[in-house]
Amino acid sequence: MILYEYPFNERIRTYLRLEHLFTRLGQLMARDDRLDHHFALITIFEIMDVTSRADLKSDALKDLEKQKAHIAGFRGNPAISEASLDAALARLSDAFGQLSRQYGKPGHELLENEWLMAVRSRAVIPAGDCSFDLPAYHAWQHRPARARHADLEQWTVTLAPMARAIALLLQILRESSSPQKVMAAGGQFQQTLPQGRTFQLLRLHIDESLNLSPEISGNRLIVSVRLMRHEDDGKLHPAREDTPFELALCA
Repeated sequence: MILYEYPFNERIRTYLRLEHLFTRLGQLMARDDRLDHHFALITIFEIMDVTSRADLKSDALKDLEKQKAHIAGFRGNPAISEASLDAALARLSDAFGQLSRQYGKPGHELLENEWLMAVRSRAVIPAGDCSFDLPAYHAWQHRPARARHADLEQWTVTLAPMARAIALLLQILRESSSPQKVMAAGGQFQQTLPQGRTFQLLRLHIDESLNLSPEISGNRLIVSVRLMRHEDDGKLHPAREDTPFELALCA
């Protein structure tokens, strides 16, 4: 099954983009090849671009506080384990504390590193990191893998609090709803959303063997899915057959 996610607001869209970048960064940093470490550094720059949004940190802190209040409201519910409740609140408090104690925006310390900023300024230019443009960076890429690992770990320390907060918030959001089996009649599906609830994320699972991809659109009133197939002519064409998939709406 392939998972597709569709955010209903810009805040969740930004969280998903950051999660994507942090996941890529973790995979690249775990490797030893100099090319992997080059793209790890490029990913750090991309994360800095996304986290430069002025209200991102305050939004994440507000969401953490909101989740703490929501989960604390289950205190005394006999259907919920007190130990599980305490563990969830501890994770939220820890994430909130680490992010709130961080001065400035995530990655702001890296802006003071002249060498890194020189690499960043050339990285946006096609082949701007060639050895004749950035000989010092070329030399860094030829350092031992363990030395490059140490540098990357040091540079990502300032990004870690935001990474933990985003991961926790998205985990809670995804766990707020279970997938339901639905049918796209003639390759199309539409559902009116219940009033009184504000959904933030749509999650769609579809069998990869069907060779289909969804075009998703939605707002606070309705959500629509159109299934498309990549044909031999190199174009996407609407699927016409009835197709089952799984859908979850997370609030």
